[in-house]
Amino acid sequence: MQKKFYAHKELHTGWMKDPKYRSEYQSLEPEFQIAKQIMAARIRQKLTQKELAKKVGTGQAVISRLESMNSKPSLSLLSRVARALDTKLQITVQ
Repeated sequence: MQKKFYAHKELHTGWMKDPKYRSEYQSLEPEFQIAKQIMAARIRQKLTQKELAKKVGTGQAVISRLESMNSKPSLSLLSRVARALDTKLQITVQ
């Protein structure tokens, strides 16, 4: 029997039809956006996680957890990261 491999996008599209999955996925959107934007700003500035951590005054593991969504960062930490990246922190409640 031959194994069938699926692309992530194909699996995600199918799973999004499940209301429970869709709800959980959508609830993570803020964390996705934070991680994506921090990573993009860091890469644009050609900084490693270690270099960014030094500018923030924290450890590389903290930056890694932010970028991999394995933490619930405080507003204080997000502010320090934004300052270190010379960007603005903007929070919107809709």
